[in-house]
This record gives sequence, structure tokens and C-alpha cells, in this order.
Amino acid sequence: MDQKGYRRGSFQSSTSDEDMLEIAGASLDFSVADDDPPLDREMGGFSSYNGGGMNGTSTMMDFLEEPLPGVGTYEDFNTIDWVREKSRDRDRHREITSRSKESTWALIHSVSDAFSGWLLMLLIGLLAGSLAGLIDISAHWMTDLKEGVCLAGFWFNHEHCCWKSNTAFTDRDKCPEWKSWSQLILGDGEGAFAYILNYFMYVIWALLFSLLAVLLVKGFAPYACGSGIPEIKTILSGFIIRGYLGKWTLIIKTITLVLAVSSGLSLGKEGPLVHVACCCGNILCHLFTKYRKNEAKRREVLSAAAAAGVSVAFGAPIGGVLFSLEEVSYYFPLKTLWRSFFAALVAAFTLRSINPFGNSRLVLFYVEFHMPWHLLELVPFILLGIFGGLWGAFFIRSNIAWCRRRKTTKLGKYPVLEVFVVTAITAVLAFPNEYTRMSTSELISELFNDCGILDSSKLCEYVNDFNSTKGDDLPDRAAGPGVYTAMWQLALALVMKVFITIFTFGMKVPSGLFIPSMAVGAIAGRLLGVAMEQLAYYHHDWAIFSGWCSQGADCITPGLYAMVGAAACLGGVTRMTVSLVVIMFELTGGLEYIVPLMAAAMTSKWVADAIGREGIYDAHIRLNGYPFLEAKEEFSHKTLAMDVMRPRRNDPPLTVITQDSMTVEDVETIINDTTYSGYPVVVSRESQRLVGFVLRRDLIISIENARKKQDGIVSTSVIYFTDHSPPLPPSSPSMLKLRSILDLSPFTVTDQTPMEIVVDIFRKLGLRQCLVTHNGKLLGIITKKDVLKHIAQMANQDPDSILFN
Repeated sequence: MDQKGYRRGSFQSSTSDEDMLEIAGASLDFSVADDDPPLDREMGGFSSYNGGGMNGTSTMMDFLEEPLPGVGTYEDFNTIDWVREKSRDRDRHREITSRSKESTWALIHSVSDAFSGWLLMLLIGLLAGSLAGLIDISAHWMTDLKEGVCLAGFWFNHEHCCWKSNTAFTDRDKCPEWKSWSQLILGDGEGAFAYILNYFMYVIWALLFSLLAVLLVKGFAPYACGSGIPEIKTILSGFIIRGYLGKWTLIIKTITLVLAVSSGLSLGKEGPLVHVACCCGNILCHLFTKYRKNEAKRREVLSAAAAAGVSVAFGAPIGGVLFSLEEVSYYFPLKTLWRSFFAALVAAFTLRSINPFGNSRLVLFYVEFHMPWHLLELVPFILLGIFGGLWGAFFIRSNIAWCRRRKTTKLGKYPVLEVFVVTAITAVLAFPNEYTRMSTSELISELFNDCGILDSSKLCEYVNDFNSTKGDDLPDRAAGPGVYTAMWQLALALVMKVFITIFTFGMKVPSGLFIPSMAVGAIAGRLLGVAMEQLAYYHHDWAIFSGWCSQGADCITPGLYAMVGAAACLGGVTRMTVSLVVIMFELTGGLEYIVPLMAAAMTSKWVADAIGREGIYDAHIRLNGYPFLEAKEEFSHKTLAMDVMRPRRNDPPLTVITQDSMTVEDVETIINDTTYSGYPVVVSRESQRLVGFVLRRDLIISIENARKKQDGIVSTSVIYFTDHSPPLPPSSPSMLKLRSILDLSPFTVTDQTPMEIVVDIFRKLGLRQCLVTHNGKLLGIITKKDVLKHIAQMANQDPDSILFN
């Protein structure tokens, strides 16, 4: 198989210290080891499934009748073979079913095997929900720690500290138990010096938290940076990144996520919570043999874990299942849908039991609106959708340009300095403005809020005329000075969030994008909502308002506009549609607002797609060169398999192994001289008739094992892949039979097969490679990387970017 497309590209060995990988702007060492078994892998060398799980054992004496440890497994940074893994699982299931009729013990084993998947989902839900509760409580406390401390107990955050206080409801945030740093140090909370001291302490705490986060990530778990969703999408498509979902990554990501969120950086915890939940899923898989030994089965579990992650991030179990289906999963059978539903349910129930916010809600910004919306309001909702699409496209282009600069310049060598500078700028700009000083979740909560009589927020400082109040609903009122102050502060906050998020996402700390995107949209939505409200108040006799908005009525809900804006911006960045709308209405409990949310989400997707087709996660996958074959895009070019296969014209001929005429030394020479991950087996070099395909890893393990354990195996021993040994002189050394590691049914296409069919086969079957024949004779091979390079070439992109950069 002499073909460049089948080589490992620039890296030779998965253990070499020179091999480096860029993830989320951080340079990661491939040699990072983890105690957990590999999760996925591939790069240049893609090899086919071997026959170990498909062909059964030979009837002849064969030292490989019992499977060897390591045979049929994958090296780091390789792609799994979905067909082989599914076939193995079917074989295992058939064996358990047939044995269950023989004895009671076998029947119990069969029942426990069937139940193990649901038990695993239960454990994932419990662990993910518990960790999410811990992260929420810790982040809330540490965020408040930047502003002051509770004298009743330093472990209480501001809200919990004031619960037992006897202060009036309007002064509930100014209880005597809570002291700001200036009150604690100077004994006085007023005046310029007190303000400067509070400012200084805020910046110092922010820098301390972010530096601790980046140093922990850099020192203990480089894979814990970023959101993790691009890598999880790649892993779920069949790629192996060993240690990415390991226990060290889980521990460090959980700790540093709290630190990063508490530092006040423009990032969220929702994306990283998906990574945390998938780490839980991967680690718990090791308790069950069925999932520990089968990479395809493990990916079904990880899809369900991703659903549990979104479930606890937003308190949206149904939205989590749909997010996993729409956004991250590559293979999502019906069984996985049910199990995802169960895992999301258990995770949400666990988080609800912990009650991290003390309000019996799963998220900080749960809100309920009471007033229906009017058909004419669809116009501003669609305007918010257009804004969301424009912001999404702008953010993706800017962030990818910055991340590419980080990868290609010296900036990437100084991750700690970068985090320090960005945190310092963020904290210095954030403190003077109360809307950027508060945590982003609290900001979204305030923007979503529908003003009531007892609300003391500046956003609710209207000129009150209570004579026209009916029940709980306040009429549209004239904006007071507090509202106007809040408006320009929010406008400044919008500008800051728009630009600072570009530089924050992708740094070497855990960083989610959901919350910053929602904050940008919520600010824009609230500004538009208040503008509409004032327009309706002062001009209720205009034609557009006269039919449905009379004077003294509660017509416009600014909080609803904030919610629609948040959905629009999140949709523009991620290109989610169905799952986004479900998450948003689960957040708000408002089924009647589905149409505005759908209109905004769809508009933002159309606008953003018109500017650039990729969402932020797909853009980062392409930036990092992960071998991800996007299932949503059509391949429309008229090329043939022969145009893509290796070897090309003027290339050396394909490296093959013959079925019964090569010695151990010949095969070892081929292995040492090439870096391919597998080799076609043919009848003879002259005939080139295809027999099967054998993996490099399986060959190495089998030959090494035979030399140690089988008598008479020397360098001149003949290796044969047939049922019966070839006729040889009596004086010949013992022969080595390796039929059990041969895949006798590799996927083949003819040289005239259109590439659109080949691409479809790779996508839908999850192949690593496909052999190309002509009249039954082997011509060449097409690997997954060849397909990706060809797609990039057809799109006028650099084909060599399909590597780990």
C-alpha cells in the first residue's frame, strides 16, 4: 500500500514526544498518558476491521484461536471501524442469547447484560447531576467572593448570607451579615477610597482565579481547556483521543471550570458541562465489559452522556436529548434516544434534589411571562433573528481568525500570559458597569425578568401610576431615570461582551459559549423591548398599536424580547434550531412563546448560513484538522473513485501481503519500511486478486506473541492466511497461521464508482478505508483522510489541513 494518503502524515508514532496537537489554541503533547483505555483514534493510517470478530476461529489448530490482548484494538489518534465493532457486538449478543437457554446462571447473566445499559445511564445521570450541582454552588460563592464575604459563615454566598436577615425586602441585598471588602478592611463602604479598594480586590480575585485555572490545566490536564464540544463531536464520529475523557481531565475540568466562571471572564459553564458529563460516561463505561471492550457501544453511551450534560447545564432534559441528536452525535439509534432520555431525566432530578440556587429551579435564569404576544411583534422578533445571525457570523469569523493567529504565531506559546492579560482587561472594564460586574447568568436572569411591583432593579424604575393597575400585571409605564441609566450601561455592556468574547473563547481555560452568546442577545433584546414599550406608551394611537394596545394596558414584555434575542444569538453562533427552541422554552416554562422563538432561531440560522455555512463547533473542527466527515453537507462533484484512490500515477505500487508465500522476515520488513495502518492481502503479486485486509497493529502483536509462545517460529517461517497450510519441503521451519486476524470481507468499490456514493458509504457506515478493484483485481485504496482531503480540494481549501496541525 505505497500511497501517501495512507501514511501517518507528519507523525510516526503515538508515543513520540515530538507529536503535538492543537486543541482550542493550546499546544498539547500527544504523549499525555491516561490510565483509562483509549477512546478513539486515527490519522494518516486508517485500517479496516480485522476478521477477529467477524470470521470466527479456524477449525485447524491455530495459536490465535483465543484472542490475544490488544488484537482488534486501536492505537491513539486513529478512527474506529464501526462495521467491525457492531459485528463484534452482534456476535457477543448472539453468544449470550444462545447460552441463556443452557442454565439459570447463564440466564441471569443474559438479563444483567441487557440491564447494564440502563444501570450505566442511571450512574451517569447521578454523577453528572451531582458534579453540576457542586459546580453551580461553588461558582456562585466564588463569584460573590470577589465583592465581599459573609460574616455569618465565609462559605455563604451573598444571597444565602442575607436569607436569615431581618432587613426590609427592598434592602435585601444590604444585610449587615454581608460585608464588602472595603467595609471589612476600612470599616466604611462609602467614598472614593472604598470604591478604589473594592475595585482593586475585584481585579485581584479575578486574576487569582483565572491564573490558578490556567496553571492547573497546563500542568495536569491539557485536554481540559476549551468547551470540548468540537472534540466530543469528533470522538463520537469514531476518532480516538486517548485521555480526552479520562479521570484527570474530569477532575481538572471540574475544578478549573468553577475558577474560570468565577473569574468573571466572558465564558459560560454549559459547553464544558457536556465535556464533564462525557468524561463521567467514559469512566463509568469501564465498569461494564460490554462497553469497555467495544468502542461503538461506548459512543452510544457518550451520546447519552452529552444529553445529560445539557440537561444539567440548562435544566432542560428534552432539550438535552435533542441537542445530542442535532448537534453532537454521529450515530444515534432509537435505543440511544431512550437511554439519553433516561440519563437526562436522572441528571435533572439529581440537580433538582441538590437545589443549587435555593429557588427549586434547575437554572438561575428561570422566568415566567404572563402576557401573550401579538402578531405584529413578530417584526421585531425577526429583526432580533437578523441581529443574531449577523453577530453569529461575525463572531465565528473573528474568533477563528484569532485562534488561527494563536496557532501560527508565538502567542500560542504563552497561554498563561494570554489568560492573565485578557482577565485583567475584562476585570478592569467590567467593574465600573454593574451589568458587566455581575455574573453573566445573573445578568441574563435580570434581563429576562418581567418587572413586578417589588422589583428594585434599575431596569424596573418606571414612573408608577398604580391607579390603573389590575391584579399583578403592571401597565406599560413611562421610563424613569433609572431605566435610561440602565439602557446606556447595557449598551456599553453589549459592546464589551461582543468584542471580549472573541478573544476569550479558545484560551487555555474551560470556556463555554452558550452563556456569553445568550448575554449578547439578551442585552440587544432588552434594549429593543424597552424601546418598543416606550413607543407603545407614547404613541398608543398609532395604527400599529391602536388595535391591541390601549392606554393603561400591559402590551409589551421587554423580558420576552431579551429571551428571543438570546435564542437568536445562540442560534447564530451554533446553528442549532429545534434543540435551541426546546431548551429556551424549558428555561422559561412558556409554551405560548414557541412561535417567536422559532421565528428568531430560523431567521438567525438563515442569515448566518448566507454569510458562512459553518457553526462555531464545525469551524473549530476544521481549524484543528480533525478527521470529521460532516453528515449534513452534500457532495455534488462528478469525480470517480479512481481519481481519489492511492496509489496515483507515478506513485510506487501498492504495498500488499500475499496469502501464503511471505516469511515472517518479509512481513516485518514491510511493517518497518512503511507507516500504514493496514495492508491488503492478495493471492499473489502477479494476480492481485483480493483475499482480505489485515491491520498493522494486529500483525505486530500476533508475530511478537508467536515468537514468544509458539515453538519453531523464526524469521524464515512462512506466514499464511488460508485455511490449509501451503505445501513446503519437510525441512522447512514451522509455519505461522494468521487467518483469524484477517478481515475476509473488506469493503470494496470499483474504480468507476462515483465519489458521491463513496462519500455516502464512508459517512453512513463509518468506514476507515475502502479498497478499489477493477475486474476483481486490487487497484488501490481510499482512506477516510483521502476522502476528507478530496472534499477540501473540491471546496478550494488546503487539503493538507486535514491533519493534526
